[in-house]
Amino acid sequence: MSAFLASLRPGLRASSTAALSARSFSNSAARNAAKIMITGRLAAEPELIATATGREMIRYAVGSNYGPRENRTTSWFRVNTYPNEGSQRDYLLGLPKGTLVFVEGDASMRQWEDSEGRKQTTLSILQRSIEVLKRPYNSENESSESHQE
Repeated sequence: MSAFLASLRPGLRASSTAALSARSFSNSAARNAAKIMITGRLAAEPELIATATGREMIRYAVGSNYGPRENRTTSWFRVNTYPNEGSQRDYLLGLPKGTLVFVEGDASMRQWEDSEGRKQTTLSILQRSIEVLKRPYNSENESSESHQE
């Protein structure tokens, strides 16, 4: 039995090193990437702003909770996106405060100097996709809809 196992070892070693060096999920070259996924609620309605170059950008904040109920902590993330004109832009701008969303984006660290000359660092998130998981409960809309029926 041990002779049989000894005969398999070279093949197992070769296949395990090949598996470590190859990426089975992609045939493209490996690239550095910093991705982030956030599930949380919108802090406010997304806002449309113009950059210094005049390009339109939508900015919004997402709050994500963690920890036990009695001692819950919220982390706030600012997210930017550059949507095309049309339905994608209108859809995002129409999301109300409190909407539960799942956001995937590219993450990077940005540095700048504040008005007092101190260096500041922030996490910059560029949205790649957003999915609405649940819209907030609105008691006014619910009561007016029930009266119309």
